[in-house]
Amino acid sequence: MAEPDDLRTAKDRGWRSLDAIDDALARGEIDHEGWHRLTTAQIEAAYLDADTPQGGSGHSGDDKRWERARRLMLDAVTGPGTFLDIGCANGLLMESVATWSDGDLEPYGVDISVALAVLARRRCPQWADRIWTANADRFDPGRRFTYVRTGLDYVPASRAPSYVARLLRLVEPGGRLVVGVFNEERDEDRLAAQVAAWGFEVAGSTSREHRHPDLAYKAFWVAGAAGP
Repeated sequence: MAEPDDLRTAKDRGWRSLDAIDDALARGEIDHEGWHRLTTAQIEAAYLDADTPQGGSGHSGDDKRWERARRLMLDAVTGPGTFLDIGCANGLLMESVATWSDGDLEPYGVDISVALAVLARRRCPQWADRIWTANADRFDPGRRFTYVRTGLDYVPASRAPSYVARLLRLVEPGGRLVVGVFNEERDEDRLAAQVAAWGFEVAGSTSREHRHPDLAYKAFWVAGAAGP
């Protein structure tokens, strides 16, 4: 049964335009490079046109709603170390995590968009040399991190399992790959179950209430390697 339109819109306001790109890939009209190019163009236009820091990082709310939706990240990021934000956009999550953790986390970021990476460096000059421009599906910074945060919609769906495996190689021994924050039905954990079905260990999860009563803000994490 199809989701009610209002529920799907609350889950992801960009679904109407991005679905068309997924469909074009499925029909063979574009390849994976074309998917990344078109998706980046859609997101870049929306983020750069935003008139708030939250909007420039893909969130439609104000400071209070941003913190409510994103601070649950600290349930996954439980100790000091380095934090890599995949798809860092304008750098707001890097700033927020550093503030919420009282400076215990050293933020890093990468974004596929040249314009967004430039904006993030301008907004966060103290971390300018920690912000890369790259496609995370092929990203190799030559080092690892205590925590790596990503979404699973940053690559075509068919590449998601290999994408998770690749990012786990960027996680330090004992660290975590964090997936989130995303919106999902309150009583379902389909995305975490999907990742577990790919053979990865979902080591924990967290959630917060969403303004839509049927949804919740969620994140979960995949355990990194136990040793060197």
